[in-house]
Amino acid sequence: MTSAKSARRPHHWRRDLIELAALFTAVAVADAIANLIGHQPEGPYLLIASALALTATAAFHTWWARRHSHAPPPESEGAPALDASAAPQPRTAVASPDPGHAPDPGQAPAHGHAPHPVPGSDSGETALWRMRTTVRDAPGSLAALCNVLAQYRIDILTLQTHPLAQGTVDEFLLRAPAALPASRLTRAISAAGGSSTWIERADAHDLVDAPTRVLGLATRTALDAAELPLALRQLLGRCTIHSLPAVSVTGRATGETAPVEGVLEETVMRLRDPSGGVITVERPYLPFTPTEFARARALVELDARLGPRVPRSEHVLTLPEGNAITVRRADRADLEAARAMHDRCSEQTLRLRYHGPVRDADRYLDHLLSPRFGRTLAVQTASGRLVALGHLLWDGDETEVALLVEDDWQRRGIGSELLARLVALAVEAGCESVYAVTQASNTGMVAAMRALSLPLDYQIEEGTLVITARLSATPERSLPLALPPHEQARH
Repeated sequence: MTSAKSARRPHHWRRDLIELAALFTAVAVADAIANLIGHQPEGPYLLIASALALTATAAFHTWWARRHSHAPPPESEGAPALDASAAPQPRTAVASPDPGHAPDPGQAPAHGHAPHPVPGSDSGETALWRMRTTVRDAPGSLAALCNVLAQYRIDILTLQTHPLAQGTVDEFLLRAPAALPASRLTRAISAAGGSSTWIERADAHDLVDAPTRVLGLATRTALDAAELPLALRQLLGRCTIHSLPAVSVTGRATGETAPVEGVLEETVMRLRDPSGGVITVERPYLPFTPTEFARARALVELDARLGPRVPRSEHVLTLPEGNAITVRRADRADLEAARAMHDRCSEQTLRLRYHGPVRDADRYLDHLLSPRFGRTLAVQTASGRLVALGHLLWDGDETEVALLVEDDWQRRGIGSELLARLVALAVEAGCESVYAVTQASNTGMVAAMRALSLPLDYQIEEGTLVITARLSATPERSLPLALPPHEQARH
């Protein structure tokens, strides 16, 4: 191609003068040669032979010039050879992450902007990422994203599509070079036409395909009503779940309700709780898709059809003094036994547990024993008397543990045993930490938390001691603290 600079080159008068002088000189020489040869006997033959020679020379020069003017340029050192039969490879231009300036996914990317190699990408170390981005619902949109991922040597392990009214949400599970930063990948996806891109680290648990994971969550929900909030959290990723009862602990109607089909509002999902009230799911950083809403409704409908249920698993333990006790799951069927235990407890024990007026203690039991708000373990004697309760309560995206041991059965290791089992249930549920709200004078609860051998954080809030245990360093125990739901059904 002729550059614009050479196309506008000025025409100088001296060049015209030289060409005109050369023309007159050539005419004069030709006339002198013609006069000289024309007077000879073989003059006409010499003129004809000269014309043929000039014609042959001109033809050969033209052929030679055309052949070499269309030859490809010689290969430079280190440059790849060009294959005329190969199709040109697309190259992606890394542009600004502003979605408003993202190029058309179907348009060929500009040349000369291929991504630079990631330092350390040849080391073989990889990392798993979960990524979600929104693209136009047009042919070639997904291909543009896959092309960018291939250029960064990223392997697509799973792909889910969530159709929207405008556009499509594509969710990937990726295996990428460990040296590739998330910000660089996000910019490249934006340049390929993706918008509202969200990315976070994944682990081996995310390698399970979506249908298998949903079936597993449905099985857990079918075996245990307390699994519904946990199943929703694992189904929808990082989110906050609140169970709002229809009646408060004081007996007043809260007015919380939702239609049978539920309500979806961008980042908030409201579902009717089969046991009464509303289940609210919030995920501020990422709007829910209609596909996720339909899956959540299916789990709630399954829970509603099966009705109240708690797996009946019992573990018989022997205390140091030789008494046998039984640890089992509890629910609202144990309401009367729990109230009777309240009557046998001292006011100081109830005050340390409920942090309020003792007369209101019985009001909390209906809430605490509901499987919708958590899991409850009960300890009963050989005669069937309830002597202790341990609660694992879902508090939004946090988890609370609480213990109540009847006065005559304190200082026997029951509280520590209950707390260890509750922590095991929290680990099984995927909780990162648990916290206990107590007072500094409650030495039994403080000792039980310290006996977990976990990293603890202490915080004083308005005269109340909050102890938080981080579960990432949970030690292994040979005692079967908690069984998976499918095993609990066998005991």
